[in-house]
Amino acid sequence: MRKFFTFLSFFMLLTSAANVHAASTINPEEFQKKVAEARAEFNSLSKKDKKMRLKEAKKLAKEYKKTKKAEGDGESKVLLAILAILLPPLAVYLHEDEINKRFWISVILTLLFWIPGVIYALIVIFS
Repeated sequence: MRKFFTFLSFFMLLTSAANVHAASTINPEEFQKKVAEARAEFNSLSKKDKKMRLKEAKKLAKEYKKTKKAEGDGESKVLLAILAILLPPLAVYLHEDEINKRFWISVILTLLFWIPGVIYALIVIFS
């Protein structure tokens, strides 16, 4: 996980140094050179600055996740609703993209009484 955020921080440095659209059109050697420069710049930062950059990267990843989730609302909501009726914990997991407290609540409600598990999964999906 730490490597992911380090990579995301490098990517952030790269995009701050060059325009994102330009980075997609440059050749691979030039891209590798920019990545190496960004990595060297990141390694030269103090520990406090590195932590700050990683915090920014986490924030950007969270925002990206939200926008990605908002884009696929239409058909995926219907499929998740059908799945919530059949397997409520799986629907909650696919909606949340992680195992968190909502998933475990769904598991417990489904194991105790199936109907409350379905209702809870539908509430999570459509909220």
